Amino acid sequence: MTEIEIVAGERRWEAHIHDTPATRDFLAQLPLELTLKDFGGTEKIADLPRALTRKGAPEAITPRAGDIAFYAPWGNLAIFYRDGHQSPGLIALGRIEGEPASFASEGPMKVTVRRVAASSSD
Repeated sequence: MTEIEIVAGERRWEAHIHDTPATRDFLAQLPLELTLKDFGGTEKIADLPRALTRKGAPEAITPRAGDIAFYAPWGNLAIFYRDGHQSPGLIALGRIEGEPASFASEGPMKVTVRRVAASSSD
């Protein structure tokens, strides 16, 4: 699994990203500067520069708090801070470590999404 970090000012979250065709497309777009906006009191969303492949993805998933996903019909990234409902076209990308409820802040949230540098061990 690949690790990424999401940074908003002094706040920082780490996430584990799965190894799938869609996540490889996502990782190829990093680093990203995004403005996450609240959607439905359940998730933060932001448009990605380009769509991710749906190759090998299930038709639908039911997201849980902490999931990072791509919603193919709209072309946006979604970070769930509450459990969602089964959604056709939603593709799981990974999971936030720690408490996802911290994404439930009021208003838009400017973030940087980037890979975590791999550490080398001797």
